[in-house]
Amino acid sequence: MPYAPQHPKEAELQAASVQLNHTAVYARDRQLSADFMAAILGLKVGAPFGPFLPVDLGNGVTLDYYEKRDEPIQPQHYAFLVPDEQFDGMIARLEAVGATYYADPHHTEPGRTNGLFGGRGAYFDDPDGHNMEIITRPYVRP
Repeated sequence: MPYAPQHPKEAELQAASVQLNHTAVYARDRQLSADFMAAILGLKVGAPFGPFLPVDLGNGVTLDYYEKRDEPIQPQHYAFLVPDEQFDGMIARLEAVGATYYADPHHTEPGRTNGLFGGRGAYFDDPDGHNMEIITRPYVRP
């Protein structure tokens, strides 16, 4: 079936009703990775749900950690919009666990944060090499 473009107003109405509910995050050790991310963000790891170990975010989205031990993990990027008043605590928790954070996505500015779009942001790796990002202001898109 070929792609059929929608009328712009119809697409806007549909986009307003579509929300991300959950996403699978592949990990060699789901408990380790879920615990790490929950600790940095100041959240809790939920009870296992089938093969998944969830970390519930504040907007109804769940990170469902799924263990993959027999094949390499392809690193992904996950960005989290966090309250400005919690940002310093997250940076302190990264430092406490010995995780390096960076001002840029290519990890060339260690120990620094950025000031993009009038907010603050930082990038860091989780135990499986996923490039995690915390930002206090959403990106301004054209």
